Amino acid sequence: MKYALLIYGDENSAAVSPAPDTPEFATMIGGYMAFGEQAGSKILAGEALHDTDVSTTVTVVDGAAVTTDGPFAETKEQLGGFYILECEDLDEAIAWAAKIPTAATGRVEVRPVQSYE
Repeated sequence: MKYALLIYGDENSAAVSPAPDTPEFATMIGGYMAFGEQAGSKILAGEALHDTDVSTTVTVVDGAAVTTDGPFAETKEQLGGFYILECEDLDEAIAWAAKIPTAATGRVEVRPVQSYE
């Protein structure tokens, strides 16, 4: 079964989002590289996202697209990236989520991906 592992953290926290070219950033990236090597072919997709200050929210009002700068909701933690993994069950997906580096400083939501086949 496919699971989305949604990675949330406070993008303004140096612990979650360290500045590039710092030892903390190198450590974080090293953790993600190790996760990718460990998970291997279980990873079907995954991407990091830019911070919410460059996001745009779209809604349709009376048939017209209306845009707003920023995220849909103001929250303490923002979606920073995701993985899609093929796992045997929820327990396996949770085990992989716990290995994502940001799980130690933020949160990783595990959500089954719906199949319409």
